[in-house]
Amino acid sequence: MEIPLTPLDFARRARRLYSAREAVVDGARRFTYAAFLDRCDRWSAALQAMGVRKGDRVAYIAPNTHAHLEGYYAVPQIGAVLVPINYRLTSDDFEYILNHCGATVLCAHADHLDAIDGIRSRLPGLRAFVALEGARAGWIDYEAALAAEGPDYAPVPIEEGDLLTINYTSGTTARPKGVMITHRNAYLNVMGVLAHHPLSPADRYLWTLPMFHANGWTFTWINTARGMAHVCLRQVEPRAIFRLIKDERITMFCAAPTVLIGVANAPDAVTADAPRGVRLFTAGAPPAAATIELVERKLGWELTHVYGATETSPFIAFCEPLPEHRALPPQACAVIKARQGVELVSSGALHVVTADGAEVPRDGLTLGEIVVRGNAVMKGYYNDPEATAAAIRDGWFHTGDAAVLHADGYLEIRDRFKDVIISGGENISSVEIEGCLLRHPAVLEVAVVGMPHERWGESPHAFVVLREGVSATEDELKQYVRETLAHFKTPQWVSFVDQLPKTATGKVQKFVLRGGRQAIVRQ
Repeated sequence: MEIPLTPLDFARRARRLYSAREAVVDGARRFTYAAFLDRCDRWSAALQAMGVRKGDRVAYIAPNTHAHLEGYYAVPQIGAVLVPINYRLTSDDFEYILNHCGATVLCAHADHLDAIDGIRSRLPGLRAFVALEGARAGWIDYEAALAAEGPDYAPVPIEEGDLLTINYTSGTTARPKGVMITHRNAYLNVMGVLAHHPLSPADRYLWTLPMFHANGWTFTWINTARGMAHVCLRQVEPRAIFRLIKDERITMFCAAPTVLIGVANAPDAVTADAPRGVRLFTAGAPPAAATIELVERKLGWELTHVYGATETSPFIAFCEPLPEHRALPPQACAVIKARQGVELVSSGALHVVTADGAEVPRDGLTLGEIVVRGNAVMKGYYNDPEATAAAIRDGWFHTGDAAVLHADGYLEIRDRFKDVIISGGENISSVEIEGCLLRHPAVLEVAVVGMPHERWGESPHAFVVLREGVSATEDELKQYVRETLAHFKTPQWVSFVDQLPKTATGKVQKFVLRGGRQAIVRQ
């Protein structure tokens, strides 16, 4: 008998096997798996009492809290579709997404009630407004509604092709698009991670990654599948991260490279007694080898680079460590770990192809686009058939990432195609220049973009954040690149800035840099 593949089955198993184990820590609140899943059932019953039916969309605007996590079980187990929204967006963005997805219920954290109250009149489809914390007039009190219900919600048949979530892209250059993820998509992503990365009920996971970001890279369900503890972190700050790693005996977390830079460069007084042996995933942007080396050398942590996109559930590649890698010097090993790796056993086929569809040779030089097909690929963009057709062509999802293949089959991204700098007819990888500059002892962060040049068409422009108390000159950094890379890759300009513009998930907004709307440049 076939049973639909759904991450909800991990909750069933956890209830049977891990009921007495600690499931969720959120500040002073602690729940066992029995209590956590009972709360999920009660919220399912409460949603049904509000009229939520199969296929309805229930939206969340919240940081990493226990109530937000409960939505990843309570909403889909009654056949509804979860819509986790980036809480750092503007009110106009909230309005667009809530109306576009047709949400009937909105669950919001106290920090965002004012923003929603300001646009209520423009949200005609919403029938219920739920305050996860900080309830006020006009809002349903989450805890009160949950306590008023029993755990006996009405079961709803779930098919693996049903929508589980709609995850909206960042919308940096256009309106956000709603990525439709099915129960099957998420289930197989979880299984792929567990096939490549050992986890057990002894592990404890710190929520440094936003849950709204591609469903927390499906760790919303991975942790439950292995009976691990979810330790919530509402605001990412290095001191809080190190405190929780120590106090809560954290063994695993995920973070974008920009978060890793902040963690690895925290003051020695903060990192001095940090437990060693912590494992972490990084993704969201290609991490520099220098950052990987610093994390592993300074902190004694084990970093794994993964790769994917919201549209691919999200993982399609895993930089799988091989026995021979362990014999390499730290710097050489970090260079390999900076690659995106090989396809997961569960995600489907991953190729790097030229414009005519031919796979690139494994020479580490020939540039092509990463395309993927299989179980990882989304069902499509919600209510946007044109964008779906543009992204999925002949059965392959086109990522827009420019990459090479090495002789061992390991994939390495060189850039987003839109970020490749074409100077005097030569292709220049902004990622390569960034990786070089990050090895300079004065550089904390850097982003490189192409800017118009009268002679070469465009040339690299490096925006650099220096380490506190350290100085460097434009000529010094140019010379550093010139001594390491081919001369034509040397930045034409170097600007020193206080910070880089980033999305809520830590990606640098290069379109802001190119558009000249960057924060004040240091003179």
